[in-house]
Amino acid sequence: MNTIHALSNADLHCHSKVSDGTLEPEALAARAQANGVELWALTDHDEVGGQARAIEAAGRLGLHYLTGCEISVTFAGRVVHIVGLGFDHEDEALVQGLRETRGGRGERARDMAEGLAQVGIKGAYEGALKYVGNPELISRTHFARFLVDAGHCQDVPEVFRRFLTEGKPGFVPHRWARLSDAVRWVTQAGGEAVIAHPGRYDFTPTEEYALITEFMAHGGRGIEVVTGSHTAAEAAKYTETALEFDLLASRGSDFHSPDESHTDLGKLAALSGRLKPVWEALQPRIIAPSH
Repeated sequence: MNTIHALSNADLHCHSKVSDGTLEPEALAARAQANGVELWALTDHDEVGGQARAIEAAGRLGLHYLTGCEISVTFAGRVVHIVGLGFDHEDEALVQGLRETRGGRGERARDMAEGLAQVGIKGAYEGALKYVGNPELISRTHFARFLVDAGHCQDVPEVFRRFLTEGKPGFVPHRWARLSDAVRWVTQAGGEAVIAHPGRYDFTPTEEYALITEFMAHGGRGIEVVTGSHTAAEAAKYTETALEFDLLASRGSDFHSPDESHTDLGKLAALSGRLKPVWEALQPRIIAPSH
């Protein structure tokens, strides 16, 4: 049993170049270790291609590790993210499901570039590709980096405000996995499913209740309470939500890049002692360091 106590510095949400981060898995592992992380998970978007490298790097650096992935889901007409933790990253149904979820990104990216071209921004698809580690996972973030570096905007938030949100020239909706599929892929592969950064979705209380109860009906048991995009007030709110619904609590920076992310790996507030950390339920799935 690879015991990690409740107050461990766990960071169970971050991204590498395998999806839309800017660092390789090995560099993320080193940054996590340098920042005092004791239990780490790499959670690339709709992709487990970096898991073997992350496991190897974590073991070499003395980090405990949980496999991870952040799955894009369409729920109530909006994109919601489900983090999977502690699953078998070679599980056939999971790997195939993620492959199908990624499938529409290329066509969507070309449509986004076309929309940007119509407002005078040429070559956006080719420009975005220069920032992509995995062309299957080209995303709005890659377009945003191109638009900043090409001088069209000052920073990434400005890009999203002006070009990449609903009603703007570069926005193209994408139909992602169903909530039931995402939770099933994770749980049948031996892991736990977690609702990522719930404070970001701007749901009404009724919509949020529907998300949580449907998620639980499909076997989901976790929710991110402390995460890079949550304010202290949101962390307090979702502490109460986790207690109300008897959900396991997770903690993760959602780190993407040293230049873009507000919260660094491992630099998060602690979970409330009243909560049940998701990693306690996943103790048998934690991969211990190799030395």
